[in-house]
Amino acid sequence: MNKQYCIISFPETDYQPIILEKHQQISEHLTIENSPVLFGCRTGICGTCLVMIAGDIPPPSEEEKEILDIFASTNKQARLACQIELTSDIEIRHCGEQK
Repeated sequence: MNKQYCIISFPETDYQPIILEKHQQISEHLTIENSPVLFGCRTGICGTCLVMIAGDIPPPSEEEKEILDIFASTNKQARLACQIELTSDIEIRHCGEQK
C-alpha cells in the first residue's frame, strides 16, 4: 500500500504533529498550522528555518549544501525546512536542541 500522507512531529515541544500529503512544500503548511519552525526568505538563503531532521528524506541539493556549510557545517542532521521535500514521516527539532 502506497502511503499518501506523512506525519511531521516536533519532539519535546507542546506542538501537535501535522499530517501532510507527500511531496508538499512544508514551509507553507508549517506556518499555517502554527509550528515551532520560523521561516524567513523561503528560498534557502537566509538560514532562518535551519532545523535538525530525523527521518528519511531526499538529500539536500547542491545549493542547500552550500548554505548548510555556512550555518551548520558540523551537524549532519541539519536541513533548511523550506527546502525539504516531504517523502516520509519526519521529526523536526531546532538546531541546538540535540539530545
